[in-house]
Amino acid sequence: MSTTLDFPTLAGWEPTRKTLHLYTNVVGVVSRVHAEPNPKWWHISLKVQPEGLVTDPMGLPQGGDFRLELNLRRHQIVLSTSDGEERRFDMTAGLTATEMGNQVLEAVGKLGLSGEYERRRFESDEPRTYDPAVAKSFLAALVRADSILRQHRETLVGEVGPVQLWPHGFDLSFEWFGTRMESHLENGKAQELPAQINFGFYPGEPIYFYANPWPFEADNLVDRQLPGGARWHEEGWQGTMLPYADVAGDPEAEERLLSYFGEVYKVASPTLLA
Repeated sequence: MSTTLDFPTLAGWEPTRKTLHLYTNVVGVVSRVHAEPNPKWWHISLKVQPEGLVTDPMGLPQGGDFRLELNLRRHQIVLSTSDGEERRFDMTAGLTATEMGNQVLEAVGKLGLSGEYERRRFESDEPRTYDPAVAKSFLAALVRADSILRQHRETLVGEVGPVQLWPHGFDLSFEWFGTRMESHLENGKAQELPAQINFGFYPGEPIYFYANPWPFEADNLVDRQLPGGARWHEEGWQGTMLPYADVAGDPEAEERLLSYFGEVYKVASPTLLA
């Protein structure tokens, strides 16, 4: 029997997901300019709340701060300031991402803020679909996934990042960092980064949970059995996945996911230590 703690099926979710992904990037370009910079780019992410997704507070020129929220119960983007000012933008109105971005950035400008916003991240003139019922189901899945990722995070030894949703990828995840350093080429520049495992939830097409070690040493990993229906993945990207469809409606989903995440950590973390 299904319970309120089960993962919903998310049938017919994809059109609404595409809209939310673009609207999330509208919010994300504001964080890129106005949030306190973090060297790991955590300042551009959103955090899960019972009502939806929210940015970290961002400072205002006159003092105080503001934040942006995608409220998935009221189906609005909400701009609110620490002194009580508030603006709301209806996500059910069918606004293109360009139109939504214009409205949100105009409101941010009225707070006395300006900047070079990366509009290419959201600009699209395609009509948008937003189903409130499906969005609420997604919120239930998101809150549940966030809770399970947080539980797993608390069991790990070493440095870990926050559980956060990345606007560009529209996935919820956190990183565990090993002590081994690896060279990584980004934008033509080599940099030293800690080896890591990313644990997350990707609500795309298909929807799945993942636990991806980096660097990925296939010879030491792919022969190891994974629990709960999880499997190794090497086509296009390297890591592991557990399809969302396998746990939707399963009252033992939490135990399956924690077992899966825990086994990947057990198998992969020794390969990522100095």
